[in-house]
Amino acid sequence: MTDKNDAEKFRDLPTPFYFYDLDILNATLNTLKKESQNSGYKIHYAIKANPNPRILKIIASYGFGADCVSWNEIDASIEAGFDPSEIVFAGVGKTDKEIDAAIKANIFCFNCESIAEIEVINHLAAKLNRTVRIALRINPLIEAHTHKYITTGIEESKFGIYTWELEDVFKKMARLKNLTFSGLHFHVGSQITRMSVFRSLCTHINELQEWFSARNIDIKTINVGGGLGIDYENPEKSPMFAEYFTLIHEIIDLRPGQEIHLEPGRSVVGQCGTLISRVLYIKNGSNTQFAIIDAGMTDLIRPALYQAHHKIENLSSKGNIYRYDVVGPVCESSDTFAKFIELPETRRGNIIAIRSVGAYGEAMASRYNLRDLPRAVFSDEI
Repeated sequence: MTDKNDAEKFRDLPTPFYFYDLDILNATLNTLKKESQNSGYKIHYAIKANPNPRILKIIASYGFGADCVSWNEIDASIEAGFDPSEIVFAGVGKTDKEIDAAIKANIFCFNCESIAEIEVINHLAAKLNRTVRIALRINPLIEAHTHKYITTGIEESKFGIYTWELEDVFKKMARLKNLTFSGLHFHVGSQITRMSVFRSLCTHINELQEWFSARNIDIKTINVGGGLGIDYENPEKSPMFAEYFTLIHEIIDLRPGQEIHLEPGRSVVGQCGTLISRVLYIKNGSNTQFAIIDAGMTDLIRPALYQAHHKIENLSSKGNIYRYDVVGPVCESSDTFAKFIELPETRRGNIIAIRSVGAYGEAMASRYNLRDLPRAVFSDEI
């Protein structure tokens, strides 16, 4: 949590930096653990949301598994204390080197996204004289009602296997002796705030269960994926874990022995992070004032990439309210965090807080313009 009192704490720290409130992170993890245990669901934290080593160690300490999309994420997860037997490996473009390493690490499961990938995994497993578990990621053709760049479950998406391919998939898998079919995997998108989207997915899962049952194909795990959004306008608001888990419990018709797996990322870490920056200059435009800060799209790319909204606060000022375009120093016009937003009178040196950056902030940082990567500061350090 950040407030006006934090301006003094942050005043002498070099900016920009990511500030992580560990009280918020632990409160979120406690809620997630309680709700998942009450429901009997297995949680795999999506590493791509935030792979900061200290954050990973904290999440691993709660006994959750990991959802990874590269070997480096798997390696970082194991280093942080995640059990390999609770790690799933997803992604449409797993390399041979990554697959080999994951097989040797004895991960729980590969979430497979194409027939071609399934054949390669079988080939590599045979060379290692191993049998590996796979789940099929199904494209459910469900609109996520979120930004098109983070919508993954629609037609012509690069993600997942279409249901009309399943007959061919299982015919081929019958000849592949180094694979064990574990279950199904789904992911329709990210930053989903409409429960109706998850309701549609759960209904679709029930329909698919009938298809598999009619063919006497056993499904052990149903991985519903992730995508549960957070409230970027209200950074103090907790994720809707209880509502989300209740909906899944009420709609999905589990068969005996089946398990539900989930892969939350953003909703776990999003609200605990804030990007702290400092105002460099105030520049008058023809129709607006520009508050030019020392954080840029290299430190938080979501507004430039997704036109994403983040709440922005001036922690230093209690002055009269004016409207500003809050922009960064990067040599791109897209390096804009917000346009024409209300802030108290803002001056050079003021401390600016960009909220809810715990997910896809530090994780997506780059060194474009050869800018330094911001460091992470934790609430128990200042």
